Amino acid sequence: MFELETLSPKQIVAELDKYIIGQKKAKKAVAIALRNRVRRQKLDDAMREEVAPKNIIMIGPTGVGKTEIAKRLSKLCGAPFLKVEATKYTEVGYVGRDVESMVRDLMNVAINMVKAEMREQVIKEAEARTEDIILDILLPGVKNKPQQPQPDQVNQGAIPLPEVIDERTISTREKFRDMLRKGMFEDKEIDINVSKKVMPAFEIFSGSNFEEMDLNLGGIAGIFGNNKKKKRKATIKNAREVILNEEIDKLIDTDKAADIAKERVQEMGIIFIDEIDKVAGKENRGGGVDVSREGVQRDLLPIVEGSKVNTKYGMIDTAHILFIAAGAFHMSKPSDLIPELQGRFPIRVELEALGAEDFERILTQPENALIKQYKELLKTEEITLEFTDDAVKRLSYLAQEVNSKTENIGARRLHTVMEFLLEDVSFEATELKGQTISITPEYINEKLGTIIEDQDLSRYIL
Repeated sequence: MFELETLSPKQIVAELDKYIIGQKKAKKAVAIALRNRVRRQKLDDAMREEVAPKNIIMIGPTGVGKTEIAKRLSKLCGAPFLKVEATKYTEVGYVGRDVESMVRDLMNVAINMVKAEMREQVIKEAEARTEDIILDILLPGVKNKPQQPQPDQVNQGAIPLPEVIDERTISTREKFRDMLRKGMFEDKEIDINVSKKVMPAFEIFSGSNFEEMDLNLGGIAGIFGNNKKKKRKATIKNAREVILNEEIDKLIDTDKAADIAKERVQEMGIIFIDEIDKVAGKENRGGGVDVSREGVQRDLLPIVEGSKVNTKYGMIDTAHILFIAAGAFHMSKPSDLIPELQGRFPIRVELEALGAEDFERILTQPENALIKQYKELLKTEEITLEFTDDAVKRLSYLAQEVNSKTENIGARRLHTVMEFLLEDVSFEATELKGQTISITPEYINEKLGTIIEDQDLSRYIL
């Protein structure tokens, strides 16, 4: 993961180019929006408050890279990032998740990010503590450093233990420590105490949801003995991981982590709302599901515009969270969204449909190219897979042909075509060990020719 502050818009586009073919406009818009997040941080306080994020809506057919851009952005930027589907939310009052829960989910993402960073700072101390705890279990009567009693704690007439015992004790412990570090006890079973989280049983009444109840659930659970310990047997190899995680949790300042995460969400948070077109309804429709769709849009308005959302970590102001929405808009168009929501997304980017040339590049150029994936998969079975240049062109042409005759599902068609093409090789892989399979246009025509020609058949198979 890169630091967002170090990336220029050109570098962001270059990183996206490694995985996504074409769509220069969308990449450029996203890169500028991300860079503006960094620029805003450098302004004085008064001006920073005035600079609102320019939310983006990406419009384009399915399979052209909208979701892939979101996926790569999440790995690219060090800011809290959340991708959600608009279809999973319902209007307040309907059964389902309300739109405010996306802000709570973003906060959870930020908390995990901050804790992961803090983990690196305390990992060495936690490892030392873990080692001492395991040694205490292996040598129950031998402590790390014998504590000398304070003068006011010494009973009159008490006889101090000879120093030689302390030396033997330390010597034995250090020998065990050395053996432990060399992995000589990895398979030995020990008894460890682990936290047992007990959740109280309760009923959720109508009109409330789990997210709202979750705000104070920790306190309720504590009344019922949430932090009880239970004994379990585990090998030292497994016990080390359990104890280490518990020690890290003790060393991490949860309140500090929450404060840092809250600031990051409010200043640098990004929410990617996919399938936004599925909550857009035409004006002439009425009643039923469309009431809830329009309700979701109305509920989105205050969050995108800027409002305070209650989470278990405190109130979150959404005024400076960047929202990127995306949709295919097959059955509807952006103007079917309610006007107020359209105004909250001032930047519109149209993604182009993909053709045979794009498919050819998708098959070979990205770092996660499909042909590379299949070659590596079959290499595990000691099979060498080779594609000729003409074969790649033929595959690209066939994928475009099927898209034009049936539903256009963009680059996703390549997955279907490739899977069907290599079905027999994958099935008989164990019997083809050591062989080289050459994929040529003739091989492709043999496997796919009849299906491509038969439109009715290709509708069901490809």
